[in-house]
Amino acid sequence: MFLSQLNPDQHQNAIMALSGESFDVLVIGGGVNGVGAALDAASRGLKVALIESQDIAAGTSSRSSKLIHGGLRYLQQYDFKLVREALHERELLVSTLCPHLVKPVGFLFPLTEKFKERTYVGAGLALYDALRGFQRVMPWHKHLSQKQINEIAPSLRPDIIMGAIKYFDAQVDDARHTLSVARTAARHGAVIATRVSAESLIRNGKRVVGVNARDLISGEMLAIKATVTVMCAGVWSDELHANFDLKPGYNVTMSKGVHIVLPGSAIKSDAGIILKTPVSVLFIIPWADKWIVGTTDTPYTGDRAEPFANREDVQYIVDQAN
Repeated sequence: MFLSQLNPDQHQNAIMALSGESFDVLVIGGGVNGVGAALDAASRGLKVALIESQDIAAGTSSRSSKLIHGGLRYLQQYDFKLVREALHERELLVSTLCPHLVKPVGFLFPLTEKFKERTYVGAGLALYDALRGFQRVMPWHKHLSQKQINEIAPSLRPDIIMGAIKYFDAQVDDARHTLSVARTAARHGAVIATRVSAESLIRNGKRVVGVNARDLISGEMLAIKATVTVMCAGVWSDELHANFDLKPGYNVTMSKGVHIVLPGSAIKSDAGIILKTPVSVLFIIPWADKWIVGTTDTPYTGDRAEPFANREDVQYIVDQAN
């Protein structure tokens, strides 16, 4: 019986199980999608294993904007079904599944025009709130005057900002959330091993029946047998496709989203702020006693494990925030 702790003792037990048992499902990748797939399968009674070459949430799943949002931008695309589903899942996370990790956070949407913009944005946020249905755990959006905004967010320029609308989304400690999902999967019986790298596929004719993997701690090779193998490798997908001699018919294009972290004293505001940019929006997000400001979205071809922000990325964020 595997417990929810993911520690060195459990790692050795997991290595023994991986090499000595057969599984219904093998998941490659310990990001939020991988551990989510493992939990989904394990909670349905399937025998599940998950391997991760680094640590749980070592990649994108610990480097996000730390928001659980309801898909506000998809309203502009009239994708109401997606927004409703995202809002429903957000409400579940805040109210039931992990309220200790996912909490409401307020955002100000500054307005630069008194009437037309307020009507347009207000209608969108009213629809955003309405799509949640009747089981609401988040406050309703609220219109704020220029005087109120000057008191709430004195860092906003009074010569430009005519008022604002405050609405609520949710934020999360992304790494802790991913680790919690992994531990819950382990509690349901999933065998989870980090520092295990998938090297090649095991085939029976044309069928994939598992992977040959390496324990990166001991160097030992493991033959992991599974009826179904699920790859949740994120930006490493193309690399694994090549290693496995797979030709899926698509490529995973990497993009880089940069944030900068500012001290709490750098911005005076009682809530987060969303600023319009020429191509998208910029989030100014309260996080502990800091501000997370971002993000960008640019093509990236560098090191997958250790992406970096260049001068142009940082300057773009600073310019837009100012």
